[in-house]
Amino acid sequence: MSFRKIWTLGLALVLSVTAAYAKKTPPVTAVPLTPQQSELVQKAIAREHATVALIRKSTPVVQTYIQNMRPDPKLYAVPVSDEYSIARVNFDKTFSAESYGAQKTSHGFFRGSAKYLGDLTRSFKMSYSETGFMDMMFLDPVGFDQQHYDFVYVRREFLGSVRTWVFDVRPKPTVKGYGRFFGRIWIEDTDGNIVRFNGTFTGNKNDEYAHYFHFDSWRTNVQPGEWLPTAIYVEESHNSADRKAVGFRAQTYLWGYSLKLPQGESTNETIEVENAQDQSGQAQDVSPLEAQRQWVTQAENNVLDRLTQAGLLAPPSDFDKVLETVTNNIIIGSKLALPQDIHCRVLLTAPLESLAVGNTILLSKGLVDTLPTEADLAAVLSFQLAHIVLGHHIDTRYAFNDRLLFPDEAAFQRINMNHTVADDQAAGKKAVELFNASVYASKSGEVGLFFQQLADRQKALTALLTPRLGDSLLAPDGTPWLAGLTHGAPRLNPDDLTQIAALPLNSHLRTDPWDDRVYQLNVKPAPLLNPGDKMPFQVTPIYYSLQTYQPPAQPVPASTPAPAQGTANPPAPADANQTQPPAPDNTNQAQPTQGTSNPPPQN
Repeated sequence: MSFRKIWTLGLALVLSVTAAYAKKTPPVTAVPLTPQQSELVQKAIAREHATVALIRKSTPVVQTYIQNMRPDPKLYAVPVSDEYSIARVNFDKTFSAESYGAQKTSHGFFRGSAKYLGDLTRSFKMSYSETGFMDMMFLDPVGFDQQHYDFVYVRREFLGSVRTWVFDVRPKPTVKGYGRFFGRIWIEDTDGNIVRFNGTFTGNKNDEYAHYFHFDSWRTNVQPGEWLPTAIYVEESHNSADRKAVGFRAQTYLWGYSLKLPQGESTNETIEVENAQDQSGQAQDVSPLEAQRQWVTQAENNVLDRLTQAGLLAPPSDFDKVLETVTNNIIIGSKLALPQDIHCRVLLTAPLESLAVGNTILLSKGLVDTLPTEADLAAVLSFQLAHIVLGHHIDTRYAFNDRLLFPDEAAFQRINMNHTVADDQAAGKKAVELFNASVYASKSGEVGLFFQQLADRQKALTALLTPRLGDSLLAPDGTPWLAGLTHGAPRLNPDDLTQIAALPLNSHLRTDPWDDRVYQLNVKPAPLLNPGDKMPFQVTPIYYSLQTYQPPAQPVPASTPAPAQGTANPPAPADANQTQPPAPDNTNQAQPTQGTSNPPPQN
């Protein structure tokens, strides 16, 4: 079956909504394009077909998170339910999605897609296309040309530092069929790549109550000359005073276009050392306890490499040093004598969770994004640090690498890192002790606000609060594991604009869709005008400040003198020009992070 037929069939299954859709598209006065505009459109058509061919060679990770919204008289709109799914998508030959954690279905057309879409739509009285939100990565994979579409020039516009020409695009009146793009495109004026498109797809004119949802699709310059789909925002809302009226918002993110297993510090190169002598006889022997710890470390390294290979864990990045600095502040406060350094990494997923893999603490991107202050970050790090201190280490069966030989999509099923209820209870008590002995002790009220906000939204955000690999923030009865830090916290007051309990999703970090690294957003705090501007834990529209691809900077040899013997090197500081998540409080910190002060940034 051709790619065009596959794509059209996916689009044929549409979203049913209660609002009527016009049977005829509104007429557009087609103004002839100038020769320069026509040349750019022709270049964009050629580049679009080349981009589709490039995407078909990839198997990116696609994560979709949906919040079902209802109107609210004070907060404008609030989520009432949510859905989450993550899958590896294959666009070559068959347009299919293999859901992480899903049981494989029968082979054939759309293999695996039914489970992927079922995860997305269980709580919605709607029916989505077989390929869900993946359709919106494409304008029209085969029929995007001037024989099928009219192009109307609108204006020139900068998206970040990228100059674009904006065109309205409509299917020609003589073109039959449905599933055609109807909206607006942004074309960068250097190579003619379409970097953004915003609109919907045309529905079946014979169905008065069916149409496609509206979306805003973004691409980024991941490699020289290559602009690939990165993020899609979808929104359907109803202007109604009825509080039972429901719309939805959704964010889809793509990454893993070039999944790689990170190389360790050691290599297989042979290095000849002059005057080298065999010192093996003088090597220190390993005690049974040290051997046990090395065994745990081996299991830790195997799991971290496997999660990275599966596209679920970001490679080591500069932001890890920020997390490690906060963790060191806690360690110093309690004067912990740990046998090994504690490392930190970021899971690329949205659900709010944390876990400890050996001596490495993992926090999900969704959790980091919603934490408003450094004290909140210190609290969740304290929880996993407590697990490490109490000896709740990783299952050492993973020291045998063959136990990790399974498809990437089975990672959630085959790698189980969550602790028992008893271990979480013990870690919660220990974490309170560690936090109260640290420089963050006076900030427990901020932590209390975060968990109050979490409790307020937990019934509506079950998908966001359900961990996939590690530990939940809440006990089975809904109380926080760190409830001991909520005492003395002020009462949650949505009307108090100085009280920021939690941030919207994607407030602090962005993911490079090519190499999966995470970077801190460089944003300025935005003033809050009303309680609805807070949007705790919510899905929000996507807007990128686009830039052309810049190759990674080559490391510059250090020119500073070596530190005096016996002095420890401090953790590498973060970029001072970037906003630190969460906003740090440098008062009396042993190893402070750099960044802005409260209030925290808002989207």
